[in-house]
Amino acid sequence: MTSLTKAPSEPWDTGKLHGKAAMHQWLLEGMPESSGKRQGPHGRPAANHKPHSWWRVMCLTGLDYFSTLGYQPAIAALAAGVLAPLATIVLVLVTLLGALPVYKRVARESPNGAGSIAMLERLLPRWWGKLFVLALLGFAATDFMITITLSAADATAHVIENPFAPDFLHGQNVIITLVLVAALAAVFLRGFKEAIGIAVVLVAVFLTLNLVVITIALIKVVHSPLLTNDWWTALTTQHGNPIMVVAIALLVFPRLALGLSGFETGVAVMPQIKGPDTDTEDNPKGRIRGAHRLLTTAAVIMSTFLITSSLATTILIPAAEFQPGGEANGRALAFLAHNLLGEGFGTVYDVSTIAILWFAGASAMAGLLNLVPRYLPRFGMAPEWAGAVRPLVLVFTAVALLITIIFKADVDAQGGAYATGVLVLITSAAIAVTLSAKRKGERGKTIGFGAVSLAFLYTTVANSIERPDGLKIALMFILGIVVVSLLSRIRRSFELRATYIRMDEAAMGFVAAVDEGNIRIISHDPKKRSAAAYRRKLTQATQVNEMGDPRCVLFMEVIVDDSSDFETALEVRGITRHGYKILQVHSSNVPNTIAAVLLHIRDATGMIPHIYFRWTEGNPISNLLKYLLIGEGEIAPVTREVLREAEPELTERPWVHVG
Repeated sequence: MTSLTKAPSEPWDTGKLHGKAAMHQWLLEGMPESSGKRQGPHGRPAANHKPHSWWRVMCLTGLDYFSTLGYQPAIAALAAGVLAPLATIVLVLVTLLGALPVYKRVARESPNGAGSIAMLERLLPRWWGKLFVLALLGFAATDFMITITLSAADATAHVIENPFAPDFLHGQNVIITLVLVAALAAVFLRGFKEAIGIAVVLVAVFLTLNLVVITIALIKVVHSPLLTNDWWTALTTQHGNPIMVVAIALLVFPRLALGLSGFETGVAVMPQIKGPDTDTEDNPKGRIRGAHRLLTTAAVIMSTFLITSSLATTILIPAAEFQPGGEANGRALAFLAHNLLGEGFGTVYDVSTIAILWFAGASAMAGLLNLVPRYLPRFGMAPEWAGAVRPLVLVFTAVALLITIIFKADVDAQGGAYATGVLVLITSAAIAVTLSAKRKGERGKTIGFGAVSLAFLYTTVANSIERPDGLKIALMFILGIVVVSLLSRIRRSFELRATYIRMDEAAMGFVAAVDEGNIRIISHDPKKRSAAAYRRKLTQATQVNEMGDPRCVLFMEVIVDDSSDFETALEVRGITRHGYKILQVHSSNVPNTIAAVLLHIRDATGMIPHIYFRWTEGNPISNLLKYLLIGEGEIAPVTREVLREAEPELTERPWVHVG
C-alpha cells in the first residue's frame, strides 16, 4: 500500500520554495541522513568511501594534536617559567606511559570511532549510564568548543604580531577572532566535506617548518653556552633541591595538559583507516593495528617536538616576552622563526600556523557535528532538527562567538577550559579501560590502568581547582544538554520508537490464523504467568467486551529490559503458555511497543487489530511519571495517543478498548 503526502507536481512546477519555506528546507537539508556521516575530518565515512593509510589519517589527528605547537610552548613557559622543560618531560612521560596505553586499549575495544564514551555507555547501562554520557558530552563539547575559539584566538595572535600586518589590526583581537569563527561557520553552512589531502599537506608543511625552527634554535643554544648557563643558574637558584624541582614540575604539569589533546581525536578517526581485506566489522584487526601505529607515531612525534620546543623557547626567549602583551605570548615558536630566520621565513611560518589552527577549528566543529547526532537523537534526547547539520552549526557558532567575547580572544585565559575538557575525556577513557580490564579478570592491567586513572583524576581535579573556568563552562554545557535532553525526551515520548519489527514464524502463524473478523489482543503483565492469571484476564475481557470466540483471542506481553533506551528493534515471538497464544516482545517501554506491533500487524494482514486493557490503578500523574522513567504506568491512554499521532486516519487506526 502506498500513500502520498501531497499531490504530484504539475510538469511546469519547478518545486522551488520561497521565503520562510525555502529557509526551512535549506536548514533541514540532509535530515534523513546522519549528520555524522561525512562532515569534516572526523566524519564517519559512507559505505562506498575509500579508506586511507594510517599515516594519512594521522594527519587528521594532527590537525588537533600538532597544531597545539602554535601555542603550547608559550603556555608552558608562562605557567612553569624556568621549569617548563622539566614540566614538559613530565607531560611526555604521562603521554607515553599513561595516555598512549589507555587509548590503544580504547582503539581495540571501540574500533568504529565511538571512542571511550561508547565504552562507558556499555559498561554503565540504564539511566545512570545515559546521565553519565550526557555529562561526558558536556565536557567533550567544552573540549571541541574551546578548540575552535582558542585556535582562532591564537591564529589572530599570529596575524597581528606579523610585522607585515596593517597597523589598524592591532588591538582588534576579538573582532578578528569573531570573523575567523564566523568564516568557519560559513564553510560548514555551505557544505564542508572531508579533505584529507589538505590535512596531509598542512601537517607536513607545519611540522617541517617547526623542525627547521627548532633545529636552528637548538644549534643557537649549543653555540650560546651563556644562555644555557643563565637558564640553569635560574633553575638551581630558584629551586635548589632536586626533589622540590620534581615536585613543583608535577604540580605545574596540569597547566600543560593541552599537549594531550590528540588522543580522543585519534580514536574518533579510526573508521578512516584502511585495513586488509580480511578485516570485518566485528573483527577489524588491521584497522586496530593501524590505529595503534597512528597513536604511537603521533605521540612520539609530538613528545619530541614538545620537549625540544620547550627547551629552545625557555632558554632563548626572555621571560618578559611570554607575559600578556609580549611578542612571544601565544606564539613562542613564531617569535623564534622571525628572530632567527628573518621576517620572510617567519611570515611563511605564520601563514602555516594560521592555516593549521583554523583547520583545527574546522576539525573540532566536525567533531561536534559527529558527536551530538551519535548519541542524543538515539537517546530520544534531542529535537528533531538536531539530525541536520546547519541548525547545529548555527548553535555551535553562537556559543563560540559568546565564548570568544567572554574570554576576549585571550589564548592564556582559555587554556584552563581547554585543559579541563581534554583531561576529563582522558580520565573517562582511563576509567573505562580499567573497568573493562576488571570485568575480564585482567588483574595486572586493572592495577596499571587504575593507577593511570588516579593520576589523571588528580590532574583533572588540580586543574579544575586552579583554573575553574573550564569546569564552569563544562557545567554550563552539561546543564544545557541535560535540560534540553530531558525536555526533548518528554516531548518525543509519544513517538513510535521501533527501528524495525520482525515477527517469528509462530507469531505470524497466530496472527494469520485469524482469517476473518477482527484480530483481538489482550494486553497482559508478563510477570503474572500462572494459568489462573491468564484465565481471569480473558474472563474479564470477554465480560466487558463482545470478543466472539475466546479461543481466537491472543495475548501480548511486553518485557521491559532497559527503559532508558529510546529506539529499539522489536523481535516478536509467538509462544504458547497454559494453552494460551501469546505475542511476546522485549523492549524499552510498553505503550509505544504495543502501538508499533499493532500497526505492524495491520500492515501485514490488512485487518485492523483490537487491543484490550484494564485501567491502571493509582494516581494518573504518578503513573505518567512512571511511564516516562521506567516505560510502564499509564499504558492504555498512552498507547492510544501514540497510535493517534502515528496514524492520523481514524478508520485506519487500531482500536483501543479499556474496561
